[in-house]
Amino acid sequence: MTTREKPWHGVMVATALPLHDDLSVDFDGYAGHCRRLVEHGCDGVVPNGSLGEYQTLTPQERARVVETAVAAIGGDRVMPGVAAYGAAEARRWAEQARDAGCQVVMLLPPNAYRADERAVLAHYREVAKAGLPIVAYNNPFDTKVDLVPSLLAELYAEGLIAGVKEFTGDVRRAYEIAELAPGLDLLIGSDDVVLELALAGARGWVAGYPNALPSSCVALYKAAVAGDLATALPLYRTLHPLLRWDAKTEFVQAIKLSMDLAGRHGGPCRQPRVPLTAEQDAVVRAATEKALAEGLR
Repeated sequence: MTTREKPWHGVMVATALPLHDDLSVDFDGYAGHCRRLVEHGCDGVVPNGSLGEYQTLTPQERARVVETAVAAIGGDRVMPGVAAYGAAEARRWAEQARDAGCQVVMLLPPNAYRADERAVLAHYREVAKAGLPIVAYNNPFDTKVDLVPSLLAELYAEGLIAGVKEFTGDVRRAYEIAELAPGLDLLIGSDDVVLELALAGARGWVAGYPNALPSSCVALYKAAVAGDLATALPLYRTLHPLLRWDAKTEFVQAIKLSMDLAGRHGGPCRQPRVPLTAEQDAVVRAATEKALAEGLR
């Protein structure tokens, strides 16, 4: 029995994009990765987020990533990121997602311009013209624009967003969002607060570490939303040394390394990302190997 009422509910994996050694996209590998995630209990994928290195892709590659995911697991399980410098380009990506068969998109505020509230509203109004539900993505660390609860309530009241991926790590916001915008679906945006936000009523998790350990992450999420702390808390403690990398600058490299160690090809990253330092590599490697040795998959 599924409790997934909307195409943005449940464990939606912000997919890492496997690359060949020459840094070309491994589209066949990506299709297989999407299928394996669903087979291991994940509800869907979020291609072309920052974990998918969308900023480094050509327009042709970016469109093909979405089409590959839809062909692999079905459009109802794919929520593409449609972030772009301006609203016109973001709207075009939302239209591309719609035409590919997707039923929802995820949208940052303007991500290279410190937009005020009026600019944020105008941005979401323009992209909403594509006709798909929008999950807002609040990541003030990267965008320098904070979708505070009162602004989210305004976007929701105008019918511009259906949910929000909350990445600030401030678990207190969950309660204020629920008060100001009842009906707006809260999605966990940072892996290292999955337990706290699940207990606060989240309807989904836009997740990074299921790329490497899908079954264990799904088990953690399901136990957390059910309030089963006897199951969730030990899993959370075991996974947390890895989950906290999702909120670090080097999260893409860390998750790809864990994927490689778990037998799920992640491969290298495109610039501007450079490989982990020897110290960072050792920390991620040790935490991943410990989790694998304890039977987490």
